[in-house]
Amino acid sequence: MLIKKPGDVPSSEITSKSLYLNRRKFLAGAVALGGLGVLGGRRLLTMSSPEETALAGTKLDIAKKQDYANGEKQTPYKDVTSYNNYYEFGTDKYSPASEAQKLKTRPWTVAIEGAVAKPQTLDIDAILKMAPLEERVYRHRCVEGWSMVVPWVGFPLNELIKRVQPTSKAKFIEFFTLNDPKQMPGVSVPVLDWPYTEGLRMDEAMHPLTLLTAGMYGEALPNQNGAPLRTVIPWKYGFKGTKSIVKIRFTDKQPPTAWNKAAANEYGFYSNVNPNVDHPRWSQAKERRIGEFSKRDTLMFNGYGDQVASLYAGMDLKKNF
Repeated sequence: MLIKKPGDVPSSEITSKSLYLNRRKFLAGAVALGGLGVLGGRRLLTMSSPEETALAGTKLDIAKKQDYANGEKQTPYKDVTSYNNYYEFGTDKYSPASEAQKLKTRPWTVAIEGAVAKPQTLDIDAILKMAPLEERVYRHRCVEGWSMVVPWVGFPLNELIKRVQPTSKAKFIEFFTLNDPKQMPGVSVPVLDWPYTEGLRMDEAMHPLTLLTAGMYGEALPNQNGAPLRTVIPWKYGFKGTKSIVKIRFTDKQPPTAWNKAAANEYGFYSNVNPNVDHPRWSQAKERRIGEFSKRDTLMFNGYGDQVASLYAGMDLKKNF
């Protein structure tokens, strides 16, 4: 499988956010930018109705803002929304920005099942009302060696978990991405064992840094970034975050995950950022921030070791990568 690395994009060449979100202006230059597609006119609405909430470009009502990236410069919105891993919309990094616009995020429900006292199917808008939305600036590193700093918007996943009341049998949580070939051209190709699945140990899922995410940069998620609901776990590699979630299952067994099934020697279940464990095809000791030329040292647990290292006390993190 060919995995591309990001180009070095100087700030002078970064398309402004207003231009990126203006369909008519942007399409005029789309050929020069590799044919990237965008949504139509930007919606500057507050969350009010099922038709208006969580649509890309919609302003979100944020109760609190926190910087967990120690003041590091945020990655430009254009880069975060045009360079994506989302294989359901194509294996090329630039395909999701255009192909994902076919995805309909309303109506949308998420099924909660398995070892819980209150299994249920929840409407996305009911989920978004479970807890106040927070903006959290997180460092985000991909296994391929590129990284970014993103202001995600959501609330701790543990808020949802507490409401469905896991039983004593719940040791892990499994997440499922939408699997719809009518909207997702990539699932017609057996690159992965669809639907895309991911998993967390219960204590990882309950950790306050684990974010159930509905937005970024103060607005609802664009489709290519996992709308309408995804997870963000900042101390794990980028592919660990499940996009466009339709089901969450609580289980007593470690669930199989999409990348682990595809290449177990390359992608472990835990997926913690660990510069001391090389990927079979490249070193993990360095990373390149999107938009920068030089590489920087990769930090253990992506720099969140003080908060999460205790979760793995006594574990061999080279074996359990």
